Amino acid sequence: MNVTRLPSRLALVSGIAASSVLLLSSAAHAHVTVQPQGPAAKGGYATVNFKVPNERDGASTVKLEVTLPKDHPIASVMPQPVPGWTVTVEKAKLATPLDLHGKKITEAPSKITWTASGSKIGPGQFQQFPVSLGRLPEKADRLVFKALQTYDNKEVVRWIEEPQEGKAEPDSPAPVLELTAAGAGHGAAGAEPADDADDSRAVASDDDGDTTARVLGVIGILVGAAGVAFGALAGRRRSASA
Repeated sequence: MNVTRLPSRLALVSGIAASSVLLLSSAAHAHVTVQPQGPAAKGGYATVNFKVPNERDGASTVKLEVTLPKDHPIASVMPQPVPGWTVTVEKAKLATPLDLHGKKITEAPSKITWTASGSKIGPGQFQQFPVSLGRLPEKADRLVFKALQTYDNKEVVRWIEEPQEGKAEPDSPAPVLELTAAGAGHGAAGAEPADDADDSRAVASDDDGDTTARVLGVIGILVGAAGVAFGALAGRRRSASA
């Protein structure tokens, strides 16, 4: 065995292994998901993002259809406008009316559809579609949103398989929103979307970032000054010994 070739062979094997891991990782996560912006508390309101990656090399995504859970209907659904996309919300009659702020709700949103109108999700890209939801059910641990993803080559990918606890993830899993305990963080029971509160948190976050930057800056100055002092002292010692 030629020992001199061993490092290059090891490097080649390592590169192939790393590439395989990246490919498997991207394939495992290349599906439509729903992600909350902060806790999604039972009985409260939450803003979520439906994240849609493009899986195809030669086609672009032009439509997303999300079916809302029938077993746990949601009375309030407000999509945030996304440039280059139109959105429609369909409603359906409820078998059992909902009580929202003392009012009986006899119909609720059943489906959200985003359609490209000047924009597409191209190969190697993804798009997020924000939606405000509420109230979230109090007696459910998660919500399952079945989704259809349509490409401009007419292909439709059906993300409708419900993941089962303790089992391997299905090939075409439906987006799942995990709910937190009632009263946990923003979006707790009784709370409604508040832009002012979001702005306040953003300002507080910016202030925290500025404070951290100032502290790090001061530390950097002190470390630099210490280095200069150490260098000067070392120079004096070398001069004295000479």
